[in-house]
Amino acid sequence: MQTPCFMGAGCYDHYIPAAVNAVAARSEFVTAYTPYQPEVAQGTLQVIYEFQSMVCELFAMPVSNASLYDGGSALAEAISLAHAHTKRRRIIWSDAVNPAYRRVAQTVNVAQDIAFDCVQTTGGKQAHDAFSMLLGEDVAAIVLQYPNFFGVIDDLNSVVERAHSVGALVIVITDPMAMGVLRAPGKLGADVVVAEGQPLGNYMSYGGPYLGLFCCTNELVRLMPGRVVGVTKDVDGRRGYVLTLQTREQHIRRDKATSNICTNQGLMATRATFYMSLIGPTGLREIGEACGRRAAYMMQKLAGIPGFVLPHKGPHFREFLVRVPGTAEEFFAYMAERNVLAGVPLSRIGANDDRGLLVALTETRTLEEMNRYLELAHEYVTGGHS
Repeated sequence: MQTPCFMGAGCYDHYIPAAVNAVAARSEFVTAYTPYQPEVAQGTLQVIYEFQSMVCELFAMPVSNASLYDGGSALAEAISLAHAHTKRRRIIWSDAVNPAYRRVAQTVNVAQDIAFDCVQTTGGKQAHDAFSMLLGEDVAAIVLQYPNFFGVIDDLNSVVERAHSVGALVIVITDPMAMGVLRAPGKLGADVVVAEGQPLGNYMSYGGPYLGLFCCTNELVRLMPGRVVGVTKDVDGRRGYVLTLQTREQHIRRDKATSNICTNQGLMATRATFYMSLIGPTGLREIGEACGRRAAYMMQKLAGIPGFVLPHKGPHFREFLVRVPGTAEEFFAYMAERNVLAGVPLSRIGANDDRGLLVALTETRTLEEMNRYLELAHEYVTGGHS
């Protein structure tokens, strides 16, 4: 029997078309090496170029790199970029930013002596007033997650405007699967957009390997980490692909390097390219709508079960926080014994919330699976758990 997975927190169980596996398993993609020599790597370079083009369109940003290791490393690099560009040393984010990403960013940037200020959210929303109290001319960037870690969809326009008014960059962590139903971060005024690309045709795989998506404005492109593939013509006028920009110290003067990121996630990015090609804008919208409908259904039903509390109101995408009777770990164990992975207990990721459970819904969850979850939740309560 298949175990339905309601876990998320940055890693999601989406449907992957068989064609993604079939094409990505071809030998020229599986065995491809780092494309330093364009004359022998045109296929790899073309796939990366197509990947960059699709990511730019997805997020409404002018420039994308060839991918980074994962969403957490992409955020860490974005913060390093903001520090290099502004020469400032303060970063403001909120508890609605993925806590795992925050830990990665703080660890990677420890030598930069960057100060991180965390804003406590109200009702799960990244409020304008909370950020405004901390914003000043010493702030390099604010970090916003959209939809945020709790699945809440915030109105970020006023926060973005306020940050730009003091010369701070705006880094937006987003979800590629939400781009079919939400306004793209580039249209909100983001300077840097980062995301975890795992949902784009890559399996959960027990936590990796994944790929980080990274976009920025034209003004910041010289500080972008990793590599960028461009298109050109050879002496005979034929179209060709080359590594146009590499900011690693291996390729340029060490004092000019902006990052030591040494490679992109080639195979993962290749799979993401095939996935985006197959589902297209219409498919992305349909998946987003399916996720939203399922999340709304589960929120409504769980709120009607005694002892289950949903602390965050308003529109959500795919994910929501519920506080369960007893502890989240006890509820998770109860459900796991009955072959359901009920969500991610917040206590596992460092949050001081023993009752908090983050529940994720993708288009792969069926009505039967959701109703089974609800039936077990009722049994959990009637069985005396509190």
